[in-house]
Amino acid sequence: MDPNEFFTTSRVLIVAGKGGVGKTTVTAVLARAAASVGLSVRVIAIDEESPLGGLLGLPKPLGPKVVTVTPQITAQLVTPMQALDDYLRDHGMRGVTSQLSRLGILDVVASAAPGIDDILVLAKIKQLEKQRVADLMIVDAPAAGHAIPFLRAPRALREIISVGPVNTQAVEAGELLADGKRCQVMLVALAEETPVNEAIETAFALEEDIGVTLAPVVVNALYPTIEGLIAPPRARSAVATAARFRLARLAAQEEHRGRLAAELPLPQIVLPFVFDASLTAESVDRLAADFIEGVRAL
Repeated sequence: MDPNEFFTTSRVLIVAGKGGVGKTTVTAVLARAAASVGLSVRVIAIDEESPLGGLLGLPKPLGPKVVTVTPQITAQLVTPMQALDDYLRDHGMRGVTSQLSRLGILDVVASAAPGIDDILVLAKIKQLEKQRVADLMIVDAPAAGHAIPFLRAPRALREIISVGPVNTQAVEAGELLADGKRCQVMLVALAEETPVNEAIETAFALEEDIGVTLAPVVVNALYPTIEGLIAPPRARSAVATAARFRLARLAAQEEHRGRLAAELPLPQIVLPFVFDASLTAESVDRLAADFIEGVRAL
């Protein structure tokens, strides 16, 4: 598949997956890959503790101000408070947010109407999508346990609040999520039992309950095959032990990838395990090239 065509299938790509599968890394990889084929990209983090800034090569964590990563890539942090502040400022109520926060009113509202924080973030993403701030927006979603409530928030709030601006934002956010030409969700998994189980469960929940369109699944951190590798069964050397471990790992990976393909009929894009002490922007660039090759193979 042509990479440019792949990255322009929708205007928003939400990356989700179980904690620890490399979801944030894949978000950075997608940004680099899309930029490499000439697209402008806006990367959105919604967790203040996100390491996304470092993976993009920035010297400090992302904040609410839009920062330029490369001529093609910009990035920002979107939090409920910042999204509400932007909304009130746009409606002529600058400075109200700090007063609401100081008085604790937002916490009371969030407790009374679960999902309001998520709606604020989704509404901001919807606004940026309508403004066409980039050819592609890539959102680093919460881990899978929170991803479903996060994406389910528009429907949940429409059921609680039937009129007013919150209802309007919920309706419009729901329309964004349900339109496959505007928004898709990309799941990330490891070729291991629990991440595969969770990816399958999350996929069906997203499709059936929320109605989102799913992009190909990214199978992350896959050990590459070593041609000609053998492990004498009785040898006790460190090399033989390492070979047996590698062969067992490769066999398990193939088993879990096969089960993922059988139970979740979506294309798979594979990213290799990075044998670096820590992931850096250079690691992300290498993975972006691997991702482009995976797209071409679809």
